[in-house]
Amino acid sequence: MPPPADIVKVAIEWPGAFPKLMEIDQKKPLSAIIKEVCDGWQLPNPETYALQNADPTNFYITEKNRNNIKNGSILRLTTSPAQMAQQLHERIQSASMDMKLDALKDLANASRDITFAQEFINLDGISLLTQMVESGTERYQKLQKIMKPCFGDLLSFTLTAFVELMDHGIVSWDTFSVAFIKKIASYVYKSNMDTAVLQRSLAILESMVLNSQDLYQKVAQEITIGQLIPHLQGTDQDIQTYTIAVINALFLKAPEEKRQFDEKNVNILDCPLTEMAHILAQKQLRNIILTNVIRSPKPINDEMAHQLYVLQVLTFNLLEDRMMTKMDPQDQAQRDIIFELRRIAFDVECESNNSGSIEKRKSMYTRDYKKLGFINHVNPAVDFTQIPPGMLALDNMLYFARNHQDAYIRFVLENSSREDKHECPFGRSSIELTKMLCEILKVGELPSENCHDFHPMFFTHDRSFEEFFCICIQLLNKTWKEMRATSEDFNKVMQVVREQITRALTVKPNSLDQFKSRLQNLSYTEILKIRQSERMNQEDFQSRPILELREKIQPEIMELIKQQRLNRLCEGTCFRKISSRRRQDKFWYCRLSPNHKVLHYGDLEESPQGEVPHDSLQDKLPVADIKAVVTGKDCPHMKEKGALKQNKEVLELAFSVLYESDEYLNFIAPDKHEYCIWTDGLNALLGKEMTSDFTKSDLDTLLSMEMKLRLLDLENIQIPEAPPPIPKEPSNYDFVYDCN
Repeated sequence: MPPPADIVKVAIEWPGAFPKLMEIDQKKPLSAIIKEVCDGWQLPNPETYALQNADPTNFYITEKNRNNIKNGSILRLTTSPAQMAQQLHERIQSASMDMKLDALKDLANASRDITFAQEFINLDGISLLTQMVESGTERYQKLQKIMKPCFGDLLSFTLTAFVELMDHGIVSWDTFSVAFIKKIASYVYKSNMDTAVLQRSLAILESMVLNSQDLYQKVAQEITIGQLIPHLQGTDQDIQTYTIAVINALFLKAPEEKRQFDEKNVNILDCPLTEMAHILAQKQLRNIILTNVIRSPKPINDEMAHQLYVLQVLTFNLLEDRMMTKMDPQDQAQRDIIFELRRIAFDVECESNNSGSIEKRKSMYTRDYKKLGFINHVNPAVDFTQIPPGMLALDNMLYFARNHQDAYIRFVLENSSREDKHECPFGRSSIELTKMLCEILKVGELPSENCHDFHPMFFTHDRSFEEFFCICIQLLNKTWKEMRATSEDFNKVMQVVREQITRALTVKPNSLDQFKSRLQNLSYTEILKIRQSERMNQEDFQSRPILELREKIQPEIMELIKQQRLNRLCEGTCFRKISSRRRQDKFWYCRLSPNHKVLHYGDLEESPQGEVPHDSLQDKLPVADIKAVVTGKDCPHMKEKGALKQNKEVLELAFSVLYESDEYLNFIAPDKHEYCIWTDGLNALLGKEMTSDFTKSDLDTLLSMEMKLRLLDLENIQIPEAPPPIPKEPSNYDFVYDCN
């Protein structure tokens, strides 16, 4: 007879004694179990003891996580969290360097456990650590020359403990002094600093900036790009990653009017917004990242890829101001840019302002503006009042005219001299292309929390967006001629160009030249072949009998999809708790019971390598108690303030389960697929329609497959009920011919 579900068999260790095998009744209070263990070893004061997992985590067993104990687990009887916190609090203040070092090392390890962390923080442990950083290390610096390794370890363990304690989110970041910030900043810009100390210091600065606007102001006054650049020139990818993360955090939290800093000495708060684009496009900073990070022999890990992606997004977001700025048709300075475009294109035709009458000059300007492809021939400034792309389109046109003058003149004159209605309008094309490129690169959107999609080619040029535009506008002209398009075909041409660009970007070219070469292989003819191939794989049956058959089959397919969704919910999913620092991921797991009546969920210490058993998930939610499922902005955890909460992609992955009166179980799916699986499954449990994009896709795929099977010509063909047997191996292989 199997043991009751509430009984787990474990081994419990105690230093100096043989492990004890015992059965734990999960219905009994944890304190009673600890007392029983202590009585077995004749240990007094059982309230000063606790149970720990005897694994590298050493996490304490609590009433909240005790259901994670499995049969065969090895536990350890140890000092209680409160007792341990008190002892370490005293030991780290020891006058002995060796005792202090050992205590800080133990503290750094123990602080990963939230149970211990809470007890240590209750003793005002965070304040003690900050005091040690601010002043306590001063006297040890005098010993640094003779005890450098010891000093580095001492500071490293202190900062590690601090980071681990703060990561639990128990204490607000707003409580730290300027002296503490200055001390942490000094570890960043000092030369020959211990690697571990530098890494922790960069992590602390990043968290300060992301978690507190007030601390952002203080950190920004202490750190400059010039002080961070040397860390990018090293070979330690972790240090490089943390350095770029600090730069990204400063940019992300900077106010719109002050999102700027000087590369060498000026701090972020002193510079106007126009300087930021200049600094981010600085050849020195860009080249350092390109040479030492992107083109490094070491493969780029996921965290570095994410930080490069964030930097790429923030760089392109600097274009948002121009993208959303309308042109003032009465602004002479802005009109002069249009005059410059005309002058470069028709230099030999330019005449002085004194030549001819006003009417003659107006007529000449109108003719030239028509040749330039503007919609409004009389006042082309009106074309730039549409936002997006606003003034950004005019900036791109001027860059193309000045920096690729031959290509620009050829584009304009080639099309302006045509009389067969097949001319490609440069002005209109540039405006629409700029808008399209902003959509493709998602200019103005905050970076996604989980994306690693950076493009190396955008780090190869100081004006990468403008060069990107120059390549694409020439592609547009080439595609226009290949399609023999007229003005009525403008939207069709733009659709083809979008497809060419997006397909070329998917291969992640390493340079703009590689991107250009890829586009050469994606001619209009090639796009037609790709579309034809895709169309053949997605036959569309529109005849009435076929539609009737689809309608008859659809309920069966929907039931099949519903069962698949519910089966996936029964398998469960690991969800990540969103925090301000990505490197310290925390997880929780949720799964549906096999009878579809209960949702089981609970916290995990690490991402599981498979399914998590129901009995290890301590919390339950009856499906009958679920009132509704809400998504996106309607979720309570998406209504909180903060840059991360406003992230569009995170919003698209968020959903919440409403139960009882105003209680919610909040989710952020790891990806779009899991989001669709869970929202579909929960809606199916509530008897509602499954409306996700994946349901529509699965329905189309399964319907198409079923339709093709049913429409097969199987007359006079007998389909066996069992698969045919596998034939025996031949007696020899003499018939094999080696082509080599």
